[in-house]
Amino acid sequence: MQDKLAIAPEMRAEIENRLARLASEEGVRLLMAVESGSRAWGFPSPDSDYDVRLFYLRPRRDHLSLAPLRDVIERPIVDEIDLSGWDIRKALGLMLRHNAVVSEWLTSPIRYMADHPVVARMGDLVDRHFDPRGYARHYANLGRGTVARWFDEEGGISVKRYFYALRPALSIRALRLDPSRRPPMQLQALVGVCELDATLVEEIDRLIELKALTNEAGNTVRLPAIERLIAEELGQAETVPERRSDVSFAEAADRLFLELVEEP
Repeated sequence: MQDKLAIAPEMRAEIENRLARLASEEGVRLLMAVESGSRAWGFPSPDSDYDVRLFYLRPRRDHLSLAPLRDVIERPIVDEIDLSGWDIRKALGLMLRHNAVVSEWLTSPIRYMADHPVVARMGDLVDRHFDPRGYARHYANLGRGTVARWFDEEGGISVKRYFYALRPALSIRALRLDPSRRPPMQLQALVGVCELDATLVEEIDRLIELKALTNEAGNTVRLPAIERLIAEELGQAETVPERRSDVSFAEAADRLFLELVEEP
């Protein structure tokens, strides 16, 4: 598993250099920078992009301006490095709306810098307040959108598209089995908590190995057992228990943001 998560030293150095340049050019403070795509999900292809995602903080004076500032930073993809991120105010707002992407970025197994302490505090808040059904609905929409595009091209289904439906399906299953815990971001960890038959686990492992050897557009033959699993779990989102937010969630997030902005 470590090999699949490893980032080559020269690529890590290039990503770190770009992050430092971005912070200087934009006049922001980086709070977190992580990998978000297939490399962090545990099923990269040889030509997978590096999907670098970050949270950042603007200077206090920017938050006192009447003119709203853009809350997203993006850079063009160059040399397979896709770099973008959110203002921490935007990230906290999405967290309060139970955005599963925020949850995944917080727990990415590949990190490009030391986290600011606010990141761990956000994780603690999400653990206490996240809505399991809201996450399940997110993953169901994600998976169904992928399944709808399975047969856009001839010659089978792309390995990538299988995974882009399988990971959401397993996330729903993990939430069904234990709604008190956020589903792991990485596929191998998801498989570990989903109580699957050994034959299914073996088939998923073979698919991971296949994707490691093919490019992003590589196809595979139909896999009926995996397709059944995906279809069954994508239809189970509404069975996941709901947790309604209470006012303490928003109050805690607000305090966190104010403390962050007031930091010297």
